[in-house]
Amino acid sequence: MLPPSPTLVCGAGQTHTSPGPCSAQLLLGARVMAGLNVSLSFFFATCALCQAARRASRALLSAGAYASFAREVAAAAQLAACCLEMQVLMEIGPWAGGFGPDLLLTLVFLLFLVHGATFDGASANPSVALQDFLMAEASLSSTLLKLAAQGLGMQAAHALAWRCWAWELSELHLVQSLMAAHCSSALRTSVPQGTLVEGTCAFFFHLALLRLQHSAPGYRVPTLALLVTVMTYVAGPSTSAFVNPALAASVTFRCSGHSWLEYAQVYWLGPLTGMVLAVLLHEGCLPRLFQRNLLYRQKSKFRTPKGKLAPGSEDRRALAAGCGGQELGRGRAAAAGLLLSRLAR
Repeated sequence: MLPPSPTLVCGAGQTHTSPGPCSAQLLLGARVMAGLNVSLSFFFATCALCQAARRASRALLSAGAYASFAREVAAAAQLAACCLEMQVLMEIGPWAGGFGPDLLLTLVFLLFLVHGATFDGASANPSVALQDFLMAEASLSSTLLKLAAQGLGMQAAHALAWRCWAWELSELHLVQSLMAAHCSSALRTSVPQGTLVEGTCAFFFHLALLRLQHSAPGYRVPTLALLVTVMTYVAGPSTSAFVNPALAASVTFRCSGHSWLEYAQVYWLGPLTGMVLAVLLHEGCLPRLFQRNLLYRQKSKFRTPKGKLAPGSEDRRALAAGCGGQELGRGRAAAAGLLLSRLAR
């Protein structure tokens, strides 16, 4: 009589008398971890390469060229490359690697923490660049240069990701390399609903960005990373919640399923509309286009004295504050001048 085969423990509460199922389970787990390690290495190498490019360009270029062009190229390349690899994990990982949503959302949060800590003030987002222009915080030439740099960085990231996938360092990359010519669209809902989803996500993102623009980085970066993670969880199944026209164009515009015009409506018109509404709600106007506050009334801090006013004193009534406080500043200057002239008499 042969002795019983040895019992192999494959997991908690699971025993097998044959090494076959256990070996298959262990092999599958090792392959899953190998694929995840390759993706994590890709994230690390991409961030390290872009950080080295930022430091080199900061040392070699002028401050204006670095702020308007070089750092935007590096940030856009870093964001797009990580997004492309993250898309592989989200689309192929659940059925080829067994990745759950908890792991994927954790990676999204950690990646945006790293982006916020390393971007060095760059946005890598055309909507944010246009927001700065509408807020009169950037000139037209600087904004156009940033848009060109962001497009260049996205294209460079696309070429880098395809090159890494062609090496087939993991099974996930092998599958992605085979499916690259027939990518699936990130827009998995109707065009009007997708436009509404992207516009809503962009509205909350830009509103949070405006509210936190003067906050400490230790508070602003985690808050925005958490917001992006929540939007990915809520809106990811329908539009992927790009909230970034250049990123969406780099990732999904080439995929079949919708026309270029439909993609532009969802991923360009939606985020830009949400951005404009966020600026209007936060500022009450669009400072670049007009100064009149359309939503809020700002009371003047100067009171008009009672009684009959001296000739020419009607100018004191011009103290109504405008959008961003520019009219209030001019009113204060006028009031100070009138006060000095009256004392001189």
